[in-house]
Amino acid sequence: MNRHLLLLALCQGLFLTNNVTFIAINGLVGLQLAPWGWMATLPVAGYVVGGALSAPLVARMQSRIGRKRSFQAGLLVAAGSAAACALAVTLGSFWMLVAATVVAGFYSANAQLYRFAGPELAAPGFAEKALSLVLAGGIVGAFVGPNLASATRSMLPVAFAASYLALIGVAALSLLALSFIRFPAHVAPAKGARAGRPLAEIARQPAFVVAVAAAALGYGVMNLLMAATPLAMQQCGLPFSDAAFVLEWHVLGMFVPSFFTGHLIRRFGSLPIMVAGALLNFACVAVALSGVDLMQFLVALFLLGVGWNFLYTGGSVLLTTTYAPEEKTRAQGAMDTCVFATMAVTSIASGAMVTTQGWTWLNIGSLLPIALVSAALGWLALQQRAERVAALAAGR
Repeated sequence: MNRHLLLLALCQGLFLTNNVTFIAINGLVGLQLAPWGWMATLPVAGYVVGGALSAPLVARMQSRIGRKRSFQAGLLVAAGSAAACALAVTLGSFWMLVAATVVAGFYSANAQLYRFAGPELAAPGFAEKALSLVLAGGIVGAFVGPNLASATRSMLPVAFAASYLALIGVAALSLLALSFIRFPAHVAPAKGARAGRPLAEIARQPAFVVAVAAAALGYGVMNLLMAATPLAMQQCGLPFSDAAFVLEWHVLGMFVPSFFTGHLIRRFGSLPIMVAGALLNFACVAVALSGVDLMQFLVALFLLGVGWNFLYTGGSVLLTTTYAPEEKTRAQGAMDTCVFATMAVTSIASGAMVTTQGWTWLNIGSLLPIALVSAALGWLALQQRAERVAALAAGR
C-alpha cells in the first residue's frame, strides 16, 4: 500500500474532523451569540465564504510553491483561526467568531485539494481509486468530529470553547502527518512557458460544465440540510447528543462509499454514479419530509451523505478528463470556487430558512438544486450519445 497516499488520507480525515466539529457547534454557538436568530449559521457561512475567497489564491500558491508548502500554510492558518474562535466564544463576540471562521476558510480551500493530490501520488491508471481513497479518509472525521464536540462541550466554563481549542491539536497532528508525505517534485512555471488553454475555453466543454455543476450543487444541497440539522433537531426537542450521533452517521455516509466508489466509476463511468447520487438525494428529502423523529433524521442524513459522495467523487473524476497537466490548478481552482460559492449561499439560506420557515420547507426548497443536477446529467448523457452516433457515422 502507498504510504504517502495513506498519510494524505489521514490528513483528509483530520480535515473532516475540523469540518464536522465546525458543523456540529458553529450553528449552535451562532444561535447563542447572534443578534437575531436567522443569523445563527453565519459562522458556518463565514467558513465557506472564506474558502470561496481563498480558492483563487490557493490555486496560484500551489502553482508557484507546490502542494506541500501550500497545504502546510493552510494548517498553520487552521490552528490560528481555531484559537481565535475560542477567544471569540469566551468574549461572547459574534462578529469576531464570524471573522475567525472566514479566515479558517483558507485552510478549507487548501484541504479541498487533497483529493486531487491523491492521484499524483499513485501509479498511472489508478487515479479514480486514489482520489476515492483520499476521500475515504473522511471516515476519521465521522467518528472523531461529533465525539470531539460532545466530549469538549462543557470542558471549560464557556460552552464549546474547549472544542475550538481541541482543533489546534487536530491541525498540529495533520502538520505532522503531512511532513512525511513526499509529493512529486514541484517545478514553478517559467516565464513564457506553455500555460495551456484559458479557463474560458476549458469551461466550454460539456463534461466540465456538468462536473462542476454536480460537485457544486451536490455539495450545496448537502450543506443546506447538514448545517440546519443541529438547529432543526434542537427545535424538535432532541438533545445535542442525538444531533452528534446523526452527524456521525451522515459523515459515514459521505465517506465509507469512497472505498468502492472509485471501483464503480472505473467500471460504469462517472455519469451513472452521479445519477445514482441524485436519486439518493431525492430519497433523502422523501425521508426527511416523512417526520421529525430521530430515526428519520438519521436515515435522511445518511442517504444525503451517500448521495453527496457519488455526486462529488463522480464530478471530481469527470473533471480530471477535461484538462491537460499544465491546466490542472486553473480547472481545479475553478471547480472549488464554484463549490465554495454555492456552499456560501446555502450556509446562509440554511439558518435563515430553518429558523423562519422550518425543516419541512427547507427540504422542499432543496428539491430545486437536486432537479437542476438531474437535468444537467441528462443533458450530458444526450451530448455523449450524440458524439457516439457521430463517431459511428464518421467511421462508416
